[in-house]
Amino acid sequence: MSVVSDSPVWRPFTQHALQPGAYKIAHAEGAWLSAEDGTRFLDAISSWWVITHGHRRPEIMQAIRAQTESLDQIIFAGFTHEPAEALARRLVEITAPGLDYVFYSDSGSTSVEVAIKMALGYWRNRGEARSRVIALEHSYHGDTIGTMSAGARSAFNAPYEPLLFDVGRIPFPARGAEQEALDALESACREGAAAFLVEPLILGAGGMLIYGADTLVEMKRICERHRVLFIADEVMTGFGRTGTLFACEQAGVVPDIACYSKGLTGGAVPLAVTMCRREIFEAHLSPERARAFFHSSSFTANPIACAAALANLDVWEKTDARERVARLCSMQEERIARFADDPRFSDARRMGTITALDLNVAQSGYLATISLDLMRFFNARGLLLRPLGPTIYVLPPYCVTGGELDLAYTAIDEAADEFGAAR
Repeated sequence: MSVVSDSPVWRPFTQHALQPGAYKIAHAEGAWLSAEDGTRFLDAISSWWVITHGHRRPEIMQAIRAQTESLDQIIFAGFTHEPAEALARRLVEITAPGLDYVFYSDSGSTSVEVAIKMALGYWRNRGEARSRVIALEHSYHGDTIGTMSAGARSAFNAPYEPLLFDVGRIPFPARGAEQEALDALESACREGAAAFLVEPLILGAGGMLIYGADTLVEMKRICERHRVLFIADEVMTGFGRTGTLFACEQAGVVPDIACYSKGLTGGAVPLAVTMCRREIFEAHLSPERARAFFHSSSFTANPIACAAALANLDVWEKTDARERVARLCSMQEERIARFADDPRFSDARRMGTITALDLNVAQSGYLATISLDLMRFFNARGLLLRPLGPTIYVLPPYCVTGGELDLAYTAIDEAADEFGAAR
């Protein structure tokens, strides 16, 4: 296989002493990646959860090419451009009523960082001493300082502990323990928190942990009762992953602030938005320059990225994208069901287009070396699957076929025989 082992590149989330090489991919199309030597991999995790309709979706590729012919990049302070203006209008139209303003950034981490800063700025500009952020245990919101602070404390962020601020932790609302989580949230909100930050319906990097829409509804009610801002981190859950365009739709919940990224451009190029209610924008609106919202990046609202996102929204509006999502939900349900009573696994589960199950082994947690063994096993069978410790998940692009999915589940079955407990 085409593997690069002598590269100067420092790769993300990689211990190079254990994973010295990387497959060099030369081409991608649909649900498949092709290495330089022709080896193919089924992209069963959507290239880290970003690819929605499939690699190199023609409408999105064409929009990118067309935009390069007119405008590549422009400062977004004091200047604007039509792709950004049009995209903002479209996003306001398709998201829940009340999310009236759109702030552009470059990644999921920065969109959540922006959300936290918006919330703290809102309370400061209103003259109210609220600064505490609340989040669910096991959550992951990114790798900037604010988002690491809000995420679960782990090996991910242990070296940076001196930089992280304290965050209120709410127990994960596991099945049968929902009330405990709600009571803890009620108590934390009663103390005058600034914001509650949550991944709606499913926690991604925390282990694909699923909870119910009814719990999300109650969380929002508690926040409203205590005037705590409700921030929905839909970086992974947005754009169809949970079966609806946005996860909050399933609960009828309207966030005060919402974060979208990965699928915003169909996964083609980086772009993120943080959307908020009018009163949060207006709390920063003043003749005093010091009350402005101070956040930016050099590539804020890049025109090429905005053009890609507009084309992505067209795909959702003008094609059978929603039907494909529904079909994938059904196909995933059929395939995960075979493992429901399999003693080699625990908690076979599905949320929308995502499935996950836990291999019954002695190891646990993200750093469990079983994940590297499983990764190599799947790669050798032409699959891009990247387990979270012993948690194996399948999160494919919506163009995947039933036959392609079967390749992944057959390999998962074989992996259990290789690494898991006996039947």
